[in-house]
Amino acid sequence: MSENFGEGDTARMKTQPVSAQEQIRQIAQRIADLTELLRNQRDILRQRGMSLPSGALDNLRALRTHLDRLSAELGSMLIELGQLRALAATAGLINSSLDPAEVLNQVMDTVIRLTGAERGYIVLKNRDTGALEIPVARGLDREQIGKSDFTVSTTVVNEVVDRGEPVLTDNASRDERYQGFQSIAGMQLRSILAVPLKVRGEIIGAVYCDNRIMSGVFKQSELNLLTAFSHQAAVAIENARLFDDLKMRLAAVTEARDLMDNIFSSIASGVITVNGDDQIMLCNTTAERILGCPQDRLIGRTLAETLPSVNGLFDEYLRQVRQDGARVLLSAQPEIEGLGQRQWNLIISPLLETGTLGQGVVIVLDDLTEVRQREAQLGLVSRYLPLALVENIRNVDEFDMGGQEREISVLHCDVRGFTSFSERLDPAVLMEIINSYMSLSSDAINLYEGIVDKYMGDAVTGLFNTQFNPQEDHALRAVRAAMSMMYDLLALHEILPEDQRVFYGIGVHTGMAVLGNIGSHDRKEFSALGDAMDLGKLLQENALAGEVLISPETYARVQEYYECEPLEPRKTKGREDFTLMYKVVKRLKRGTGTLDLNALKL
Repeated sequence: MSENFGEGDTARMKTQPVSAQEQIRQIAQRIADLTELLRNQRDILRQRGMSLPSGALDNLRALRTHLDRLSAELGSMLIELGQLRALAATAGLINSSLDPAEVLNQVMDTVIRLTGAERGYIVLKNRDTGALEIPVARGLDREQIGKSDFTVSTTVVNEVVDRGEPVLTDNASRDERYQGFQSIAGMQLRSILAVPLKVRGEIIGAVYCDNRIMSGVFKQSELNLLTAFSHQAAVAIENARLFDDLKMRLAAVTEARDLMDNIFSSIASGVITVNGDDQIMLCNTTAERILGCPQDRLIGRTLAETLPSVNGLFDEYLRQVRQDGARVLLSAQPEIEGLGQRQWNLIISPLLETGTLGQGVVIVLDDLTEVRQREAQLGLVSRYLPLALVENIRNVDEFDMGGQEREISVLHCDVRGFTSFSERLDPAVLMEIINSYMSLSSDAINLYEGIVDKYMGDAVTGLFNTQFNPQEDHALRAVRAAMSMMYDLLALHEILPEDQRVFYGIGVHTGMAVLGNIGSHDRKEFSALGDAMDLGKLLQENALAGEVLISPETYARVQEYYECEPLEPRKTKGREDFTLMYKVVKRLKRGTGTLDLNALKL
């Protein structure tokens, strides 16, 4: 029977793969069967006066005892193997993430699963203060423990962090090491397991597990397992923290870079940096616009390639800047493809590298082409306009200088008796006196924002409502300018000798005229042409000394402001349509400087 058992058992093991635990169970069953069989045989042999071999049953019982011990050890090994497998599987998962919160949660869930703890905590050192903080806590159900329930034993945690050694106690309330500690006695802790988190010999925190109800929950196997796991967990946690710090620093650097880029792009001047080989390393959007070339075609190219027309000039000054370490200011007029000739102001400065002078250079570039053109145009306009009007002009290009027909008011002013007056005076004195009269009339025109069209000997012409000075009340402004001349004339007479006093004859008309530049290619002047100019001059020729005569068209615009007297023309020059004119007598509204021209003594 014994032979049959051994052969059958061996055959089954060869044909059917079974686990070690199942094989032990089968052997234990066979031992039990064999023991029962021997007992039966012992009784039969005794009846025949025979006995079993000495110690046969004792050997079977000893074999059963060893087999049970082996089964228990195998069970423990299988549990530990399962934990190690779980540890290996979890390690890869932990190290696959660089998010600190996710890593901490994965570590904590793994600790609870491996140890079977009631509660688990991760304690980390604050890098700035060194204080211990609990970023994550879990219960047996893997639910997050609220901060109000953080009842970790500070005694155990401090010991683990300070000494760098793990702590295992199966009944903390009776452990001699922790007698008298309120954090243990007050919380009625039983089983505690805590291991340090170390990275390259530095303790960054600890993993803490406990059970407040049962004693002896944690054994040496859980301690060994958690210690092994803590090494991987510490690296994963530290990597995640470092990566989080790196992200924060990168975000700060990116924010600073974006700010610098915005500032760099917002600079009104073009900025170009070049290295020691004169290759462009950086340029802003203003430089792109000035050079008429996008960044991707500028970066990496030399100045000789980008600015061939001023290459020699740059060579000279770049050597000077690199040699002397001082900035250089210069002007240039390069010919830029697609943009034509430009007018540039440049500042070339040395570029400091790590606080010392290197071979890099910064070029600050201002394109003044449009500014110079505008200044030239404004210079032309300033010949016709008062300074206040010139300063208000933003874009000269919007004005049509080629010729524009529009309604204007024209003022013609002439000095009466100038011929006989000039015969009595020295030429130098005469010019001084007549200039004072012309300045007075020009100031009055400028006061009401008119344009001094031209001077002709002792006469001056003023224009209102041109394309340079559009005015809805141009007729009223022209009459007020004429009356202002009369006010100022009386003030001038008070300081001049009687033999140097003369009077104005003024004519004002409102009508259509063509305005624009008149002249040759080399010399042009802004002026007005048309019947309005002729009729305004005819009114002035009709005016006696001290008179301001206006046309019916002008009178219709100012009759609410001035009292006027209708007159028949003294001179018509054959114009049949010129049958009526008005003499301005005085202002109808009260105000400073009201003047009655009829009361003027000539």
